Amino acid sequence: MTAPTRDRGQEAADLKLDSYLPYRLSVASNAVSGLIARAYEDRFGLTVPQWRVICVLAEDGGLTQVQVVARTVMDKVTVSRAAQGLVKRRLVTRAENKTDGRSHVLALTPEGRSLHAEIAPLALAYEAALIAGLAPEDVTLLKRLLGRLQAAAGQLSGEPTRP
Repeated sequence: MTAPTRDRGQEAADLKLDSYLPYRLSVASNAVSGLIARAYEDRFGLTVPQWRVICVLAEDGGLTQVQVVARTVMDKVTVSRAAQGLVKRRLVTRAENKTDGRSHVLALTPEGRSLHAEIAPLALAYEAALIAGLAPEDVTLLKRLLGRLQAAAGQLSGEPTRP
């Protein structure tokens, strides 16, 4: 599916960056990710992709890198680099996939599970601080709308997305 088209002159006149939703989402995402990334990097020496891999493995158990890519919607190279760094730090193991010899299964080590348990409360505290000014029903609505936007983007791009 492709994006609908309109008169180009009118589109140019109508585009105001500060009210353009994709721009606003990107700016907000960068602000939140940057804030949290500094905390993870400073306190725990983790990048945001590494933290996401740890979270997914903590939630879902052992996964292949392809499954982590699908679950996190990060690209293969980002997941591969994150996994390599985590394996090097002994936070994640990489073992042969017994059901498919062409891939490997990533799993948290006891140290990785311990680090997740240490960081998770901090992550939840950041989330609580970020949404403190919002009513609970607004937070629920925001999460639902973000899921719908993600699904619409996936449909427009022809790629399935996880809500």
